[in-house]
Amino acid sequence: MFYLGAAYYPELWDKAEIDKDIKIMKEYGLNCMRVGEFAWSTMEKTEGVFDFSLFGYVVDKLYENGIYTIMCTPSCTPPRWFFKKYPEALRVVTNNNTKERQVHRARVHTCKSNLDARRLNARIAEEMAKYFGNHPGIIGWQIDNELFPYDGGCYCPSCARGFREYLQKKYKTIENLNKSWGTYRWSLDYNSFDEIDPPHNYHWENPSRFIEWAKFQCELIYTYTWEQAEAIRKYSNAPIGTDMMTNNYLSYRDMNKKLDIVQYNHYESVEALPRNMFVFDFLRNVKERPFWVTETLIGWNGGYCACNYHDIKSSYMNTISPFCKGGEMNLFWLFRTHPNGHELGHGAVVNSAGRPHNVSNAIKIASEHITKAKSFLENSDIKAKIALTYSTTAVKTFKHATLICDFDKNYREKLIDTFYAPLKHYNVDVIETDHELEGYDVLLSPLMSNATECGFKERVIEWIKNGGTWIVGPLTDIMTEDGSKYTKAPYSFLEELCGVHTKYTVPFDDQVNDFVKASFVDNGQMIKTSINHDAFETVDSEALALYSGGEDYDGLAAIARRKVGKGQVIILGTGIDAEAMVKLIDRAPICEASDNIYLTERSGEECGIIALELGGTEGYVVLDGEYYDILNEKTVSGKVTIAPFEALFLKKLG
Repeated sequence: MFYLGAAYYPELWDKAEIDKDIKIMKEYGLNCMRVGEFAWSTMEKTEGVFDFSLFGYVVDKLYENGIYTIMCTPSCTPPRWFFKKYPEALRVVTNNNTKERQVHRARVHTCKSNLDARRLNARIAEEMAKYFGNHPGIIGWQIDNELFPYDGGCYCPSCARGFREYLQKKYKTIENLNKSWGTYRWSLDYNSFDEIDPPHNYHWENPSRFIEWAKFQCELIYTYTWEQAEAIRKYSNAPIGTDMMTNNYLSYRDMNKKLDIVQYNHYESVEALPRNMFVFDFLRNVKERPFWVTETLIGWNGGYCACNYHDIKSSYMNTISPFCKGGEMNLFWLFRTHPNGHELGHGAVVNSAGRPHNVSNAIKIASEHITKAKSFLENSDIKAKIALTYSTTAVKTFKHATLICDFDKNYREKLIDTFYAPLKHYNVDVIETDHELEGYDVLLSPLMSNATECGFKERVIEWIKNGGTWIVGPLTDIMTEDGSKYTKAPYSFLEELCGVHTKYTVPFDDQVNDFVKASFVDNGQMIKTSINHDAFETVDSEALALYSGGEDYDGLAAIARRKVGKGQVIILGTGIDAEAMVKLIDRAPICEASDNIYLTERSGEECGIIALELGGTEGYVVLDGEYYDILNEKTVSGKVTIAPFEALFLKKLG
């Protein structure tokens, strides 16, 4: 089944409005609502006194009308009595040279190490599960809302103490920590773990301390979430998740180890819609079941004022695209604009008066199209022979040990635009470093700062020996997990595996393109280089592309290849352009298509192709046979034109 819906806040409205809202939900083809995520004060007005009757009434009403519910725990927004009685549950943040405890005025302001907060969170989650656990209308649970170590996390005494305990458990001795972090430089070494404080965002800090602090704060969030999940499981068998945001800093892999379903929130601009394809290809591989998009915009977003406008066509594409990439749910934030309080500028399915917006028609169209394509989507699957690594360790490392100018801000964008986007006409799985490699023919691992975690080194070498092609680099295998560089070579093992010696490294992007050029050896094809420029001497390998242009780079390899067992490893010293990437992949695309088209091949009982136009201009595909165009209800073949932001579901005939 596929779910289309929104976040619904009945605690803000008179009961009389619920029937009116449900009528609109049904008119627009919505069949799922998220409720409860900010409603703690409604559910527990005073400590220990629970009243879920309003939400019981709403869930009943929705279910009677064929609309399911995602029940959300409200731990993102504890009520005033909570912080009045337990003031140390409020986060401590850094402000210039001082630390200050937050005040109760918004949300996400709870310390994740505070034991009272954890106890009360688990208690209300358990009480909710007792009340709703067996309701047939509840198809899932959402823990909290958009958890993340905002502002670097919490800097209270409890978190500082927990950080020291975390470090002592990991490093065992203070000497090990000093050596790993390089603290003897500048005489910053510690005499004991008790001397270590959390890092400050406003200081020039040791990057290893930042990285470990980030890992510690993230681990607090994981256990904070899992405790609520454990409480719910006592009384409910519905799948549990937590709605996460766009990057992998708070690790999708680690968070979802003890959860059932991946949930994702995003508010991408029209121009950034293609980047959603990367995220969907990633989410699809975190768990073995389809992912849920639990929040996205309809029309526009805006915490203070309206921004990021999507017209009907791009709103339609934003609505339908997750289902094309393996998702089974897409929910808007929100159903009905708040009448007062925060976020009044945000778009919604209907305004505060209950009247639909012009862009709401995109939902109705998408709902109809999902229904028409339902059989095709349910009876086909996405299988990829190409994988791309996306490491949470790299996200944290390049955030705090940046190396390349502005890489703390655009690492993810570089990974998508330089290495993923050229493969828009192929099925690609985006995977974490612990993911199984069997079944892939090609693995692409750029910008993966550490390549030894999770036994990756041993597994990838064995996979190559069995016939795989590993395209690795640039900036892969260059740092330890705690952000230190290697000292025996620029890499921990890549030089030996790839049969190269790194002679020069220039860690710049476009600043060196005027004097450093690169081209393929076999046909002279020029390569637009980017991000970084490592120059290799080939020791036990062959050069596939050479640098030219001076600065002692002439004749050194930009790309080198070495056979390993039945497979091969190709090392990139630099980022390359789309044409060069396709040449190295050396595989036929799903079909010929224009550059603004993203393709997905579906295999199974009903096989075929999904083509999405994501650039807002007309495009085309060239088909290898006859297909049935499910939405337009006609047979097509040859060159097929695709309108701006159009989706084609093409079922193979014969």
